[in-house]
Amino acid sequence: MKSGADWLVSAPAQVQTDFLDGLSEGALCALPFLFEFWAHPHQLPPDGDWRSWVILGGRGAGKTRAGAEWVRAQVEGAAPRERGRARRVALVGETLDQVREVMIDGDSGIMACTPWYASMPGGLQDMIVFGKEAGGDPRALSLIHATRVLIVITVAPIVLTQLFGAELSNPAGAPARDLPLHEMALMVVAALVGWKGGERIGLFGAAIVGPLIMTMALSLGGLIHTRPPAEAIIAAQFFIGMGVGVGYSGITLAEIRRIVLAGVAFVLILAALAALFTEAVVLLGLAGPVDGFLAFAPGGQAEMTVLAIVTGADLGYVVVHHLTRLVLVITCAPLAARLIGIAAR
Repeated sequence: MKSGADWLVSAPAQVQTDFLDGLSEGALCALPFLFEFWAHPHQLPPDGDWRSWVILGGRGAGKTRAGAEWVRAQVEGAAPRERGRARRVALVGETLDQVREVMIDGDSGIMACTPWYASMPGGLQDMIVFGKEAGGDPRALSLIHATRVLIVITVAPIVLTQLFGAELSNPAGAPARDLPLHEMALMVVAALVGWKGGERIGLFGAAIVGPLIMTMALSLGGLIHTRPPAEAIIAAQFFIGMGVGVGYSGITLAEIRRIVLAGVAFVLILAALAALFTEAVVLLGLAGPVDGFLAFAPGGQAEMTVLAIVTGADLGYVVVHHLTRLVLVITCAPLAARLIGIAAR
């Protein structure tokens, strides 16, 4: 039995042309990433009811890629619109380093098949939560997005103070003693009910989307009128910083070469796009330089909101842009990953 690629390359030129011309644009773009089309017969799982599948082959036989693609199919689903049947999969290797550097981060590892959420412009925690739920490798997602956020939160204050002349001296918010106790209690209830309730109904990204929906509903209903207390916002900055730093725990040279450098390249691309949009909105008179910069900067919503608060920027303008981006990523990324899932793998 030949693979689809073997059949195509051995077919007459006219058959090859007819086959490729008959594909839609989306199918043509997806074809290079469709493992079933390119795989050798021994790389595809056997038919029938089985418990153990052994691939006996030497170096270069495609064992790692076959295993990675099978694991991906169990989590994401074998076809773009098909749901996966597994949530947790054990990867067993001789050592932890071999599992990480070969089976996960290697050229034929799982991350070579599932980089979708590593390229999403969401916040650090957003993309780790959503990517992990979608079957991505949380370690690689953590490193890529931690690198992006680290660069943004390091460079953004310098740009704001040196280029735009902004001061980072505004208070983060009202202290807890000045806020209504019942509103702070409602915030806590909204967070817990939204999180656990979202998990109960199977909401994608429940830890983030659930509290967001609950708090938004309470705000629109006139029950919450204030931001969280200054102590909570300052604590959020502290935990954001720790979250970024701990993402580099146990990092290896291989991860620096592959994942961290990919994160640097990713943030440079996003920064160039953000600069273009910022320049456009400023020239069109739609926003001031500081507001435009913070609204389109490729940081997470939490990080950019904190910077908007301490610089005295138009908080509504900045938050609405980042919430819109967050909602679009939350709703569209999983759908797009399934619709063009072959290409995203």
